[in-house]
Amino acid sequence: MNRLLANPFTNPTIVASYEAWYETTGRRADHLEKALLTRLLAGFSRVRTLLEVGCGTGHFTRWCGEQGLQAMGLDLSSPMLAEAARLGSSPYVQGDALALPFPAGAFDLVALIATLEFVTDPVQALSEATRVARHGLILGVLNRQSLLAWRRKRSGETLWQMARFFTPKELAYLVEQAAAGKRVKIVWRTTLWPVWPRELSLPWGGFIGMAVSIVDSRKAERKSNGHRRSG
Repeated sequence: MNRLLANPFTNPTIVASYEAWYETTGRRADHLEKALLTRLLAGFSRVRTLLEVGCGTGHFTRWCGEQGLQAMGLDLSSPMLAEAARLGSSPYVQGDALALPFPAGAFDLVALIATLEFVTDPVQALSEATRVARHGLILGVLNRQSLLAWRRKRSGETLWQMARFFTPKELAYLVEQAAAGKRVKIVWRTTLWPVWPRELSLPWGGFIGMAVSIVDSRKAERKSNGHRRSG
């Protein structure tokens, strides 16, 4: 993905098996995660363009394209991007989550799905995402206070030993830090529960889906001034 102490996503074995996981043991997780992301995307109206930061093999970039969005993927790993290009037709670009090569407001939405767990500076990554997003962010993160996260850490796999998980509260705090004065509205739910096959507004599901709406401060100020005058 992006700026790791030792980037596991250049490992040919991980690259070769990454996409296959979604079709085998990860099929249920993929279905539930996309169901939650669909719900979050529905909260944004009049959006057309999306950048997925840390796109890997482009699994979610292609899916975003299937939802009718003009989706672009960005990743630091050349092998991952080569696999993404082989698997689909979405445009992909090599770049760093901590220094996105795009001007401010270049995309309607920016998505980071299973990316913040692997960057060295999550606040900087979120700050960059907020900078290039006009309307908001879609985040998908593994939940530190879930059974799934515990199992991943206990697996002993190098990939998960390097990962840093977050709770919904911690993730919201990082977003507020990264917003740097911008007003944001945060909505989150969790899925990948051991029993329930749907998302819930409880903080213990394995996967956190979070929608971050960037509030137009000028529009909000005009509305507030209008209320004061009418009062």
